[in-house]
Amino acid sequence: MQIDDIPDMATLRAHIDAVDEQLVALLAQRHALIARAAQIKQQIGLPARIDERVEEVVANAGRHAASHGLDRALIENIWRQLVEAAIAQEDRHLNGDRP
Repeated sequence: MQIDDIPDMATLRAHIDAVDEQLVALLAQRHALIARAAQIKQQIGLPARIDERVEEVVANAGRHAASHGLDRALIENIWRQLVEAAIAQEDRHLNGDRP
């Protein structure tokens, strides 16, 4: 079904809800990858925050956003929040507090 073929708000909302579920599943996958990153960082003695990597991840998200016609600044802002949450997750692991 094409987006323009969605006939009503109920159907549109169902599609949005399905996309949201997919986004949450992807965030859960990212969370698992961050947990593994924390394990590896602990083994090799890296800190949770690596500023160069933060900027690289944010820039990548901005570039992807622009290529999809999205507001680059908005996506970069969202990604900064996402990265900060990931750093906090890694910090908890590195400090021995594993929720």
